[in-house]
Amino acid sequence: FPPPTPTPRRQKNKIHKDPPTFHRLHPLQYYLIPFLNLFITLINNMRASSIISAVVMLVSSVSASNDPRECEVCMKVLQEIRDTIPKDKQKHKPSIESAMGDYCARDTNSAKERKICYYIDPIKRDIAQPFSLGMTVEKVCKRINKANPEICAVKFPVKTEKLDKKDLSKLRVKQLKSILLDRGVECKGCVEKEEFIKKVQDTEHLAGADEF
Repeated sequence: FPPPTPTPRRQKNKIHKDPPTFHRLHPLQYYLIPFLNLFITLINNMRASSIISAVVMLVSSVSASNDPRECEVCMKVLQEIRDTIPKDKQKHKPSIESAMGDYCARDTNSAKERKICYYIDPIKRDIAQPFSLGMTVEKVCKRINKANPEICAVKFPVKTEKLDKKDLSKLRVKQLKSILLDRGVECKGCVEKEEFIKKVQDTEHLAGADEF
């Protein structure tokens, strides 16, 4: 018998891979890529900072709107100015500006009222416009406060002489700090609300003449 023919081995299909190709960068790209990465990082940081700023402004505006004493001096001044203008002249802008000048020239104005006059004197025309349209003093004050946030920050000091401790305890710590700030007093080391209340009571003699 002839010898058996050997069976050929099955060869696995070999996948021929192309050798990797490496693209050489242009010499300028070696310098441009770091700058591009830096630019992208700066853009991301600016976006983050703008978002944070927007959140801070939103929180501050909400907290300010919750303050019942916001713009109180400004509203008082503008209302008194409006009351001095005859009804037939309340839509006449020159008459409104003249009334503001006459009011601020009074010697009987308190320190807080004089401060508001200092702020509104350069912007009489900006105030006369909404005044002539019958806009409320509250809206006028909040409108001009956007250009100068210090306007609505002027507040009358809170008189605490006739307030008991239980009445002071109804105030928030932020309000107690505001009272001390108006008196030029800092409550160093104060943490608890009771400490702020005691400091307010101890500094009652520093209350100004402009208090209610």
